[in-house]
Amino acid sequence: MTPKHENTLHEVIASLDRIYPLGSSDRAALEALPFETTEHPAHFYLVREGTQPTACCMLLQGYACRHKITSTGERQIVSFHIPGDMLDVQHLELDRADHNVQTITPVTIAWVPKPDLQQVIDANPTVRTAVLRSALIDASIFREWVLNVGRREAVSRVAHMLCEFVARRSAAGLGSPDCFRLPMTQEDIADATGLTPVHVNRMLQTLGTRGVMTRDKRDVRIVDWEGMRRIADFNPAYLHLGPR
Repeated sequence: MTPKHENTLHEVIASLDRIYPLGSSDRAALEALPFETTEHPAHFYLVREGTQPTACCMLLQGYACRHKITSTGERQIVSFHIPGDMLDVQHLELDRADHNVQTITPVTIAWVPKPDLQQVIDANPTVRTAVLRSALIDASIFREWVLNVGRREAVSRVAHMLCEFVARRSAAGLGSPDCFRLPMTQEDIADATGLTPVHVNRMLQTLGTRGVMTRDKRDVRIVDWEGMRRIADFNPAYLHLGPR
């Protein structure tokens, strides 16, 4: 894999820097990583459960999700991902994928060979800490999603998913927290919240009638952020977005 000289890993480096401040040498080491960029349509599998990845995939543009599928073909989405996310850093230590990573919109992906990324992590303690904190934050999000699906009522589940998406998107500088376009379909939201697409549509309508948001297809406007947070039982502490 031939190294590229342009720094298209900027989104990933910026994301790690928000998690744990990087020094100039850390950023230089990450910028020097060899990688290959690929573009994929929505619904494309980047990682399949049971495979043995040889490169780590990093999301540069677009949106993706992680999910598991039951033996009967039912899908449970366990997280959504935004530009800058490292989608499978666990494969630096785990040889076989135990879940799927799939696009939900067209995406651009950077594939970094595992040995090269591991070498940068081993040689740069600050990068190691940033990557470790990224993995720990992923685990924190998974725990919150278990609570969301297992214990919150339907309208709160959908509201919580929206609040998390807005908070993460805003922290990454991807636009206004008040007005945004949802990248996920109602089927995606259903598979993330343990509901049916029809039930999701009703819950979105309920959030509208409660006066906390307006919606035109996938274009969403939050008109009462505090009201949305109350309905969602949303406390962003688990995202660890603030200063250390």
